Amino acid sequence: MGTTRGFGIDIGGSGIKGGLVDLETGELDGERLRIVTPQPSTPDAVADVVAEIVEKFGWTGPVGVTLPCVVKRGVALTAANVDKGWVDTDAAALFARRLGREPGGVVVLNDADAAGMAEVRYGAGKDQPGVVVLLTFGTGIGSAVFLDGRLVPNTEFGHLEVDGHDAEKRAAASVKDEKDLSWEEWTHRVSRYLRTLEDLIWPDLVIAGGGVSKKADKWLPLLKVRTKVVPAALKNDAGIVGAAHAAAHGIGH
Repeated sequence: MGTTRGFGIDIGGSGIKGGLVDLETGELDGERLRIVTPQPSTPDAVADVVAEIVEKFGWTGPVGVTLPCVVKRGVALTAANVDKGWVDTDAAALFARRLGREPGGVVVLNDADAAGMAEVRYGAGKDQPGVVVLLTFGTGIGSAVFLDGRLVPNTEFGHLEVDGHDAEKRAAASVKDEKDLSWEEWTHRVSRYLRTLEDLIWPDLVIAGGGVSKKADKWLPLLKVRTKVVPAALKNDAGIVGAAHAAAHGIGH
């Protein structure tokens, strides 16, 4: 295994995706593998799927894993769109045990932070000065904030209160599907959310990620905001790429 390859796993509310990553280019090295997230998505059940994915690829090096949780020093402190049993779970230790790795052989980080790291290193945020925000629109809304390329970890801007509502309950991509909203109706909600965020942190660039980034042409032109908003270059693979990069460089928070 060359040092230019890494391995990342991105755990989401509906699917767990993993694959080999070319750390020079930030591209997947071959096909990724996706397995439906077990229900309930308890730590042990998810760890079994993570082990299955790693074993399928025969990967023996460091593994990066994302969680839709605030993660500090490998411990999950919240649980958004996954089983509440994750709260206070030492996820890094759990995965290391399940994968037969030494402590430190698994790096665990917030899913949006991982996606943001990938975009800032390889994608739409590369060489961008100032305040860059990545937002992942999926089951919920994840956020990652960077100042001159350096991550401010574990921001939770998807949970801003907007017009009396938790922002992701109104503007996540899943809400568009659940309520059968048109692109115009959903984008109006996203604009309202982004304007609230703009007034708080005045970003220089917003990167729109998550699965809906693949259809950026249908909604980004409809936004009514002052900040430049661009689609994520790595689309829905950003979490895997960022996790692999973090593991290869021992980056945890």
